[in-house]
Amino acid sequence: MLSSTCSPFSPSSPYSSTTSPPPPLPPAPTLRASMPKKMKILPQKRRYCSASSHPASPHLSLHSHFRVSPRSSGVRTIQIQSPPSDQSTKPASTSAFEYWDEDEFEGIPQNVISTPENEGVPESDGAGSESDPSPSSENLDKDPKSDVKFLKRLGSYSVEIACVSFLIVFTINYFTGKRENENLALAWASKFATKDSIFDKNFSLLGVGDTDDSPLLLQEGKNVFKFYASGRRFCSGLLATMELKSRHDLISRLYNMVVPCKDEITFEVYMNDDAMDQVVFALARKKLAKTMQKELRDLQRLAGLVNPPNGRKWVADELQIVAESKEVAGDLITDAVLEQVFGDKAFDKFGKGFISMHFSDQYLGSNKKMLVFKFALPDANHMADMTRLVALVPYYIDLIGRYKLSSHARSKTDAARTKIAQEIYRELQNARQEALQKKKAEQRKKLEEAEAKLSAEALRKKEAKDRARQMKKAMPKMKMTRAH
Repeated sequence: MLSSTCSPFSPSSPYSSTTSPPPPLPPAPTLRASMPKKMKILPQKRRYCSASSHPASPHLSLHSHFRVSPRSSGVRTIQIQSPPSDQSTKPASTSAFEYWDEDEFEGIPQNVISTPENEGVPESDGAGSESDPSPSSENLDKDPKSDVKFLKRLGSYSVEIACVSFLIVFTINYFTGKRENENLALAWASKFATKDSIFDKNFSLLGVGDTDDSPLLLQEGKNVFKFYASGRRFCSGLLATMELKSRHDLISRLYNMVVPCKDEITFEVYMNDDAMDQVVFALARKKLAKTMQKELRDLQRLAGLVNPPNGRKWVADELQIVAESKEVAGDLITDAVLEQVFGDKAFDKFGKGFISMHFSDQYLGSNKKMLVFKFALPDANHMADMTRLVALVPYYIDLIGRYKLSSHARSKTDAARTKIAQEIYRELQNARQEALQKKKAEQRKKLEEAEAKLSAEALRKKEAKDRARQMKKAMPKMKMTRAH
């Protein structure tokens, strides 16, 4: 038991010698405070004794007992006792003098405060059993709260991350798509425009230059390539235009995944004026042929749908002919063409890339006599699949150049073209009159705006001049003659 007396009274006080000691007080109540082991006692606000008089250990037992015992008037002693080993301790007696003064134990915490030096040391209860060890540093590093904070911080930059990712994907797609289109165009040129190819055998000049080193292809855009050939009879030249998918554009690539489209090549043959007779002819799949007949002006005015003739081989059921007469259709659809491309069996095998053909001497453009072929391009590894389609171009150049209408068919075509010429003349006259009326209306509007800006005096003078001019016009013209 630790005992300390911090009082102004000493044993030499007069009360100890002259006065009898006060009567003994009843025993002080035993105060029990359940305190955990290894607790750090905080400094008290009010002290009744110095720290030097209590050399006890700062670590108190889990079930230590505090007893306050009055020694004399005004003097109190704090006693720290260990709990009895016997668990059947009798409860303290209660009386009128027993009380609980909270100020006596200020500074003693009620909760467990772990000190840094005691972290990770197992605690033992009153019976001496060890408690669970504190969490290790590895568990602290894997705090789920830190992960949540990281995810929240990452989510705040979601827009920036999405934009940067889109730009990276767009840039990569731009270069890869551009390279794909270039490879496809070069694959076509290496197959059909190099030495000993179809165009090399049928044209004397290939490419855009006069020398052998001139390029074969002319790139006008990321997905547009052109090829020019000349030096052949019946025509002044040929222009092939490859319109490929916009593979370099990420948005267009995604759109093409939803709405598929094809890589197309268009051959435009400029026929000589004296090498092509009066011919209007078109061949395409049925749906496209009807659309062409409604939209193209020459087909709309001169041609109509041609039904298959009886007792003769004809084009595949998927195709439809639009021609000015049955004679023209029969003469241009030869047996060789049916056997090579447009027959039922041949078209299923070799006509997958065929789109349309259009021959006309009334073509809208700078050159009226034109042959136009449209085909779909296969991929770079299967460019040989369209060999028979490309062979149609020189074949029809020679066929149209040598073709002559019969007298009966020519009379019909002449009448139709005369009627068309009259309609075109009337349309031009109407357009010219509309332009003149529009010009007069603009001049009248300008004069009215100018008159609105004139002053009253200038307006009166102008009106006087106009009246004089009108009177002069209204006067009869008199001719003076001299008498002889």
